[in-house]
Amino acid sequence: MQSILKDARNGPSGLVVDNKSTVGGGVQDVYGEDRAIEDQLVTPWSVSVASGSTLLRDPRFNKGLAFTEKERDTHYLRGLLPPTYISQELQEKKVMNNIRQYQTSLQKYMALMDLEERNERLFYKLLVDNVEELLPIVYTPTVGESCQKYGSIFRRPQGLYISLKEKGKILDVLKNWNEKSVNVIVVTDGERILGLGDLGCQGMGIPVGKLALYTALGGVRPSSCLPITIDVGTNNENLLNDEFYIGLRQKRTTGQEYYDFLHEFMCAVKQNYGEKVLIQFEDFANHHAFELLAKYRTTHLVFNDDIQGTAAVVLAGLIASLKVTGGTLADHTFLFLGAGEAGTGIAELIALEMTKQSNKSLEEAREKIWMVDSKGLIVKSRMESLQQFKRPWAHEHEPCKDLLDAVKAIKPTILIGSSGVGRTFTKEVIEAISSYCKKPVILALSNPTSQSECTAEEAYTWSQGRAIFASGSPFDPVTLNGKTFTPGQSNNAYIFPGFGLGVVMSGTIRVHDDMMLSAAEALAKQVTEEHLEKGLVYPPFRIIRKISAHIAARVAEKSYELGLATRLPRPADLLAFAESCMYSPTYRSYR
Repeated sequence: MQSILKDARNGPSGLVVDNKSTVGGGVQDVYGEDRAIEDQLVTPWSVSVASGSTLLRDPRFNKGLAFTEKERDTHYLRGLLPPTYISQELQEKKVMNNIRQYQTSLQKYMALMDLEERNERLFYKLLVDNVEELLPIVYTPTVGESCQKYGSIFRRPQGLYISLKEKGKILDVLKNWNEKSVNVIVVTDGERILGLGDLGCQGMGIPVGKLALYTALGGVRPSSCLPITIDVGTNNENLLNDEFYIGLRQKRTTGQEYYDFLHEFMCAVKQNYGEKVLIQFEDFANHHAFELLAKYRTTHLVFNDDIQGTAAVVLAGLIASLKVTGGTLADHTFLFLGAGEAGTGIAELIALEMTKQSNKSLEEAREKIWMVDSKGLIVKSRMESLQQFKRPWAHEHEPCKDLLDAVKAIKPTILIGSSGVGRTFTKEVIEAISSYCKKPVILALSNPTSQSECTAEEAYTWSQGRAIFASGSPFDPVTLNGKTFTPGQSNNAYIFPGFGLGVVMSGTIRVHDDMMLSAAEALAKQVTEEHLEKGLVYPPFRIIRKISAHIAARVAEKSYELGLATRLPRPADLLAFAESCMYSPTYRSYR
């Protein structure tokens, strides 16, 4: 099989993309979603050809007042709609005006979710055209509040809820989902939602939000996306006592019973959807996240966004920042606050990139990276008490009890926060790193905003405007001494949508670390000198679809190089192919 794949990859002929053809990872475009066929007529299928009230109630095909006179006649809509015609552009203007009238972000979130449930294409058109304004609403930080209050605002299910009640019947539950061709699944057990802790079944807001971004930012078809919450209980007493809580009212199941349940789920997904469905683990607690990733990465197409996605987007920012700080990654010393799945995942990818850029071994690269956890600096004298995933980062050094002591002892040039604890990058810490480093890189990655290690204003003020700053949640521009600094947002949404598109369009069967490195490098290349002059180490989100297409092409290219892609022959122009595969939210004309 490997030789066949190699011959096909190296053969003289490549696939020339026909912009009128149906494309996308070998899966038929049932609903006319891809950009390549957006000018073709489609049939609005439900159980039969959708018409009348059935058509208006189907969010995939409903166009509201944008149905033409001919469509109203053909599909029995006369009298069911007011007589006027309103274009999609005017609908978009009207909805945005309405959303801007709401006083709170949660109200805006609920309005957007209501729109998605009645008019899918208009929802995604809004997201695509207003991404910088709406991203903080459908994703962090508002999605955190929505999860906390999910029981109170719950209206209709947007994904699958698989609880312990379904043990032994998970395959049957998956078959209840109306779409049979699923390419991407985002799954959580709700134990570690952002920096908010155990939210149980109400963590569903995260898979729903992530998959909305797969479509809006990465162009993955909404019909091929499936949000799933695994409900094994919750240890959150407030939720267990909340009369509106929607999950199992029991303490979390742990140990072998938990892993047996997850194994049944993983096997059922593969049996029902095949080898090439991408499974994204999201917001699992540390003690489960590493074990699940290690167990299934060789048998399933899986990745953990908290470990690998976060790592890729941070690495991209660091590569871009080298244009300002100078040197290579190996010339810098890194100090992390927080040694959980995000911190150690970022550190490992940085070390892997160092080995590519220099002659250092992986062990030598790791020696440039230090970590502080809740007990202080991770050093070899603590080895016996350390969890397995922390041990590679234990180096010879005297113990340091807190972050400030570690900064003074290690003298890092790059400070990264992934602790989930707000305001831990204090004035003393930032002044200390600024005292010996001309351009310190400070990344406060924890979400939501309340959990950020410091604000943009604090970082710029305490470093006297010399810091290169980015954060996990968005911050407004800061003006200091007459100069305006625009903080970057180290947001996973830069990576996972384009990464997912690249995996799907190439028919990839496994995720390799080199694919993550390729995604990070592709993102870093989109950062221009103009962006860097403003203090940005990430490009603006308004061009995210272009960025995602470039990432998808690089990920697919690496997958073909590694022999992991199954879509053959390989497209001659991967970037053009990625663009043709992307979902287009413009209304279709109906037969």
